[in-house]
Amino acid sequence: MSTAADSRRRRKRTLTARLVLAGGATLVALLAAVVGGIAAYEYEEACLVQQDRAELLARMVEEHAAHALDDATNVLAVGAAAVHRTPPERLAELGGAFVQMAAGQPLVAAMLLVDERGSVVASSVPAARGLRLDSARWTLARAQAQLHYGSYLADAAPVLPGRDSVPVLRSVVGTDGRPGTLVALLDTARLAEFQRHAREDPGTSALLVRRDGQVLSATPEAGVGAGSRITVRPDGHVEFDNGRRVVVATHTLASRPELTVVVVRDLEVGLAVWRRMLAWLLAGGAVAAAVIAAMTFVAERSVRAREAARRQRDAAQHAVALRERELSVIVKSVQELIFRTDHEGRLTFVNARWQAATGQPSESLLGRRLLDLVAPASREAVAALLAPEAAGSRAAQISFAGSERRLFDLALSPLIEGGRVVGHAGSAVDVTERCAAERELQEQLALSALMLDTMPLPVALMDREACYVTVNRAWEQQAGMAREELVGKRARDYLLLAEAAVHERYNREVLEHGGSLSYESEVSQADGTRRTMAVTKAAVIGADGRPRGLLAALTDITEFREADRAMREARDIAEEASRSKSEFIANISHELRTPLQAIIGFSELGMVRGRAHERLASMFGDIHAAGQRMLALVNDLLDVSKIESTVGTFHLERTDLRPLVREVAREIDPLLARRRLHLDLVLSEGQLVAKVDPLRFQQVVRNVLANAVRFSPDGATIELRGDIDASNQIVVTVRDHGPGIPPAELEKIFEAFVQSSKTKDGSGGTGLGLAICRKIVEAHGGSIHAENAEGGGSRFTIAVPARGFADTVV
Repeated sequence: MSTAADSRRRRKRTLTARLVLAGGATLVALLAAVVGGIAAYEYEEACLVQQDRAELLARMVEEHAAHALDDATNVLAVGAAAVHRTPPERLAELGGAFVQMAAGQPLVAAMLLVDERGSVVASSVPAARGLRLDSARWTLARAQAQLHYGSYLADAAPVLPGRDSVPVLRSVVGTDGRPGTLVALLDTARLAEFQRHAREDPGTSALLVRRDGQVLSATPEAGVGAGSRITVRPDGHVEFDNGRRVVVATHTLASRPELTVVVVRDLEVGLAVWRRMLAWLLAGGAVAAAVIAAMTFVAERSVRAREAARRQRDAAQHAVALRERELSVIVKSVQELIFRTDHEGRLTFVNARWQAATGQPSESLLGRRLLDLVAPASREAVAALLAPEAAGSRAAQISFAGSERRLFDLALSPLIEGGRVVGHAGSAVDVTERCAAERELQEQLALSALMLDTMPLPVALMDREACYVTVNRAWEQQAGMAREELVGKRARDYLLLAEAAVHERYNREVLEHGGSLSYESEVSQADGTRRTMAVTKAAVIGADGRPRGLLAALTDITEFREADRAMREARDIAEEASRSKSEFIANISHELRTPLQAIIGFSELGMVRGRAHERLASMFGDIHAAGQRMLALVNDLLDVSKIESTVGTFHLERTDLRPLVREVAREIDPLLARRRLHLDLVLSEGQLVAKVDPLRFQQVVRNVLANAVRFSPDGATIELRGDIDASNQIVVTVRDHGPGIPPAELEKIFEAFVQSSKTKDGSGGTGLGLAICRKIVEAHGGSIHAENAEGGGSRFTIAVPARGFADTVV
């Protein structure tokens, strides 16, 4: 029943809304009809006004044209009278009179008398006298009438060459009875002055038309030039079509029936006022239509809004009832303890979960005080929550009587009406397991912190900004700062900038790419000493799979590196001694063979020449035998030197050359300090990896760097550079500011026992160092060469292939 009534009400409101829309549409249509009728009426009125205006202008133009043409006709009449009085032999003298007549009438450009053969007898233009005119062109044949208007002449040659005019002809008879024609050339420019009233009216033009339709004069706006033809019907209507909407008025001159004045008025210009009125009328109509539409829309929306509001109200009431049922089900099924109390703290509502928490039926708890249900240890906290002066929501951790081992988080909010507390609403959550987990987590964290703190290696944890989050005791001791001072700082805040730059570069690499890496770095200690540390850093990955921090650990390897360096130095010294010995044996053997060859040669010569003298031959024989024994000994020494290789055996391994170069640079620090020299060391940021024997490669760098120190002046700078060139070779250059090397000796200095001529002043060595360097570098598949640098000094370049070749070369 209710549904049927609702349906009827909806149909009624829908019909009302449609009626409102129909009424609004009817009013808009009626308004459009009224506006259209007014516009049509005003249009007709505007057209009639334009026609009346054209008729008025035509009458004015006709009057002015008649006066101007009458003046020209009077001039012809005076000229005709003069012809009648003048004897034939003196007709030529009339030219002076014609000049005066033309000067007195501006409309007349020239006057001339023409005989029956077309020859000019007298003229106001002296040069025209005696000329012959074309009868057809000048329409002289029509001059038999008393007065005739000839055709328009665009060029009045030969009388007025280059000038346009209209000829007016009058027949005359001389004293001797001979006929002639008196011609007055009317200036078309002057003739058009009678049209000035038409030109002054916007959109209006005027024409003077002969009976046969030839236009004798026209304003520029007419669109029809003088000399052209138009059709003038007997009823006075002019067929004038040049693509414009026009209003035409014609008037035939009363005194000149063969001439008609035509006034053409542009209807579009004349209707400008009507268009402005139409624009205002349409604007007003549009505003009125918009008002009607807006009122109709508002009325229709009001009807629909009332219906929608009623439907929303019914839906809201239905939803509230549904939500109440759902809330009742949710409250019964929720796992938390939900309750409500009165202002005295007595329970007025509890859900079913209370029975599982307290062990008592939920119905039996209603009316009991909340304080009586909690354990004695929790009553003070619950009393504070129920205190009237306590404002806002509050919480406490409690346990119920009989189940003290279980913990609950109790949340309570006061219910206020009229400014006073009328009860409380709250909930309780069992947090026993969570609290146990938190205790275990705290114990694990304490154990981890203790293990970290007791580790002998310095360990630190950093966040994504590379700021210290925590450090252990060993890190504090190594940095010489308390943990509280280090937390929140970066490496650059307490390390030297050069040291911090190395650590920050590796920090960025780990935080960007994850994983872990290890490297060696010099670290300043709290006592000012510098220790070599093996640094290991690993990314700490967050729940999103991205690094959220990093863990760093340090291992002091200073003693290990010192022992390793001492061992390499001892081995280098032993190998150098062995090589020196071998080189010495080889060179001394070579030097001994030269005099031995002379001794053996001369002894053989003496033996041959001394055959005649037994004693002399015996002496030379002894000398020859001794020489042979010494030559055999020298050959044995050469064999020994061949067996003992100068460079020995190489053990190649894939190694980054930068730490090797830095280690050699640190070794020569005492030499640099003694001479007050500065080493400018610049190595590539990328790894310089090659397969080399680390000890042998360091031996080459050490020898070249030692030569640079030996020959550099005190206080100078030695430049040491390392990078990879375009041909994938690792290039190490050493540049000094010493005396340089003569160009002819740049290759000889790499030979054994050869020194530059500029260094044979006691500062040089045995001449074996660079020879050994070349042998070592060439054994690595590389090259070494020297050159003189710009600005003085020399530059030694060591190049070895990046990676590649065998692990061991003998």
